[in-house]
Amino acid sequence: MLDIERMSLKELRDLRTKVERAISSFEERKRREALAAVEEAAREHGFSLNELTGSKGRRVGKAAAKFVNPEDNSQTWSGRGRRPRWIQDALEDGKSLEELAV
Repeated sequence: MLDIERMSLKELRDLRTKVERAISSFEERKRREALAAVEEAAREHGFSLNELTGSKGRRVGKAAAKFVNPEDNSQTWSGRGRRPRWIQDALEDGKSLEELAV
């Protein structure tokens, strides 16, 4: 059992990062399972999910990663939306986006 009271600040931050990743992974897995179940139900009734929702084949899911954190390969960014902190830090340290590209 973890004794959180005796952990250093770095150990606590590392633990928090691991927990956040585990939660994110769990949520994504559950989302994919739910989507697969809905698609299967639509097929059983003779439809595609796109036909029922009225979407025109719009892609579902996250955009492909274009940048990766060289210090932690699990951290990626598609180049869309707000820049993650690790991108900001790398740019401030003199790196270019090309150096962080996948």
